[in-house]
Amino acid sequence: MAANNTDYEKASVSKEDDGQMLQVHEEKHTDLPSPVSAAQPRPKPKLSAAAIIPVWIVLSSTVIIYNNYLYNSLQFRFPVFLVTWHLTFAAIGTRVLQRTTNLLDGAKDVHISKDLFMRSILPIGLLFSASLILSNTAYLYLSVAYIQMLKAFVPVAILLISWTFRIKEPSKKLAMIVLMISCGVALASRGELRFNLVGFLTQAAAVAFEASRLVMIEILLHGLKMDPLVSLHYYAPVCALINLAILPFTEGLAPFMEMMRVGPLILISNASVAFLLNIAAVFLVGAGSGLVLTLAGVFKDILLITGSVLIFGAAITPLQVIGYSIALGGLILYKTAGSK
Repeated sequence: MAANNTDYEKASVSKEDDGQMLQVHEEKHTDLPSPVSAAQPRPKPKLSAAAIIPVWIVLSSTVIIYNNYLYNSLQFRFPVFLVTWHLTFAAIGTRVLQRTTNLLDGAKDVHISKDLFMRSILPIGLLFSASLILSNTAYLYLSVAYIQMLKAFVPVAILLISWTFRIKEPSKKLAMIVLMISCGVALASRGELRFNLVGFLTQAAAVAFEASRLVMIEILLHGLKMDPLVSLHYYAPVCALINLAILPFTEGLAPFMEMMRVGPLILISNASVAFLLNIAAVFLVGAGSGLVLTLAGVFKDILLITGSVLIFGAAITPLQVIGYSIALGGLILYKTAGSK
């Protein structure tokens, strides 16, 4: 979904404060970013941070690299279809898990009325779909490395939206963090050798939709307890139907005709890795503090950028390294500030 986010994009971790919104976005890097993440309604099986964080890093990186491989190496350039396929796979997968495991026991405590669905679930689902489709489309124009750098701007977008609608009060410290991240991303963009305006605007729009989604979750679903898998259980079918409605007008029948060329094994394995990432997110929620998970996300991004250079031959410049380092410093300060 990202289907990636899908980047599904974005690590879903408890969002008890602004800082933890950043961790939610980390999973949105991936293909199936978790739409909602709050305190878990009941105890879930837990693994130590040392056990689950490496698994999460590997799965999150694999989803992004696998999607990029599909789009640019196999020339299966249909992001709307891929996001729809991931969401459909997730909708089926969560229902199988609900019947066979206790990982979705929390769904029993969530009551979705018609009013809540129309007022909250549907609009957030629309933002979710837009974020996933646009973030995946960006891979058609930009390198994995540069996209990861641009995603660092999500917390800035969250703060700007929150300040604009007076959801949060601005402070000098947060303003300095916004400036720090913005300058870092600007330097990274200035140093990009293969800058593409369409790709940049597409990813910028994906960031705006993702930030809007996270802010809307805080406003409309505050207090509703959903872990990453339960939220996916509710959002995946909604978003899949939304995407199916726009698929004929965007990509038509072309992806279905190309499916046999790529092969069902590739598509099934691709969706499976994205779904496993969401299962890992359930265990990630209780694995460690928000700061530890943020640092794990930073380490994952560094590995992704390195992998993009080694695997896909992406070129990065010293100016980008400096700019992204500044942005990462701002992200860590953002998390630290939000945790206090």
